[in-house]
Amino acid sequence: MPLTPHPDVAVVVLAAGAGTRMKSATPKMLHTVAGRSMLGHAVHAACGIRPDHVVVVTGHGKDLVDAALDELKPRMDKDYGVGSIDTVVQKQQNGTGDAVACALQSAALADFTGTIVVTTSDVPLLGAEVLAALLAEHSAKPRAGVTVLTTMVDDPHGYGRIVRTADGEVTRIVEEKDADEETRTIREINSGVYAFDAALLADAVGQLDTNNAQGEFYLTDVIGIARASDRIVRAHRLADPALVAGVNDRVQLAEANRQFNRRLREMHMKNGVTMTDPDSVFIDCDVEIANDVLLEPNCQLKGSTSIATGCVIGPDTMLENMTVGEGASVVRTHGFDSVIGAHADVGPFTYIRPGTQLGDNGKLGGFVETKKAVIGRGSKVPHLTYVGDATIGEESNIGASSVFVNYDGVNKHHTTIGSHVRTGSDTMFIAPVTVGDGVYSGAGTVIKDDVPAGALTVSSAKQRIIEGWVENKRPGTPAADAAARARTGSATPGTDSDK
Repeated sequence: MPLTPHPDVAVVVLAAGAGTRMKSATPKMLHTVAGRSMLGHAVHAACGIRPDHVVVVTGHGKDLVDAALDELKPRMDKDYGVGSIDTVVQKQQNGTGDAVACALQSAALADFTGTIVVTTSDVPLLGAEVLAALLAEHSAKPRAGVTVLTTMVDDPHGYGRIVRTADGEVTRIVEEKDADEETRTIREINSGVYAFDAALLADAVGQLDTNNAQGEFYLTDVIGIARASDRIVRAHRLADPALVAGVNDRVQLAEANRQFNRRLREMHMKNGVTMTDPDSVFIDCDVEIANDVLLEPNCQLKGSTSIATGCVIGPDTMLENMTVGEGASVVRTHGFDSVIGAHADVGPFTYIRPGTQLGDNGKLGGFVETKKAVIGRGSKVPHLTYVGDATIGEESNIGASSVFVNYDGVNKHHTTIGSHVRTGSDTMFIAPVTVGDGVYSGAGTVIKDDVPAGALTVSSAKQRIIEGWVENKRPGTPAADAAARARTGSATPGTDSDK
């Protein structure tokens, strides 16, 4: 749920970096953690405090980042009431100070006079609650000019160090490449997240220079400028360093996923979900799970999946964008973009493709595949069957090894099966075709024409038996030899009667 609105607050999200250590054609901030891009996590956190403005600074991979933002905007409006997210382009990667200077030139911030929060797109565990706490620290009386979000880490390598006076006041931030040996021993590090007085920030970025080891405009230098003008500089120190752990390569990406997933599992278990082997369960951040759900080992719940109370999921099940009704059982199943009704029974080894709707008390059994199939309440597809582009009524049973033949090589066609239908094993439904209520079909039937309600349909030819065919047509084969022995009554090789 969104937090209390923060009027007179704007958030700048830095998302212009190349992320070369990812070694990827995908911009760093579009790599995913718990099913959501890191940019998505940053935008959710920014919009979660319900500020007046959100400005995203783009650069590397601009077109891809813009497309991702376009997908995010409707949800930000729906969830947080943030109807506008502005973007500015940092044409050259001249450091964080230059990126913020670009943001300040945007229409949204040109005349802004409140508090500006600056965050980054590569700290995926950072949530709106942390930004709200940073703002609370910043707004405490007397109000600060700058408040930096910090934490303590065992290995500070790669991070800017927080330098304090003997009585604990923050004096400056020193980047790793500019730090001397003594400064590098400091374990309190800069997260890259700040709250600034807007007027101070606008004045300070105009004073930044590139006189440093990287030849860039450092946003961290604003702290020293603020101190020199007698403005208050504070730090809000987080107890949990994982919340601001940056992601710069695939190893750190994997660790962020591990940390995020552990926290999600703990949250769901505290809310009444049982996990037989939590370490083998993976859950995306937008998944909803009700209480009294059992997750067996090796489950993956992705996207916007929703699991109702009393369900048993797994083992060995992956569900993405699925809705599962109360009390359903889903075992060894892959399912995508579909609905499973209450008290339905699915699996094992079932493949549910997009557009499937299995009704309450329905069944999809072993080695069943479905696609764009609406299957009514209590209907069963027990085993070894493909159901595609079809509607099945209530309380019908589709025999084993049946196929809904929906593709003619050019177009897909629809099959409609009524209620209380009983079809024999190995029935082929050649779409488009309609089978009425209460129909029975014999095993091996090929249904090409519509069948009226209550009819029996069969299409198998009379069985022919050609005696002696194997010995005549396949002489010398093991099958022919076995047939000869069976016909003459002689013993099979290796028995006592052959000795």
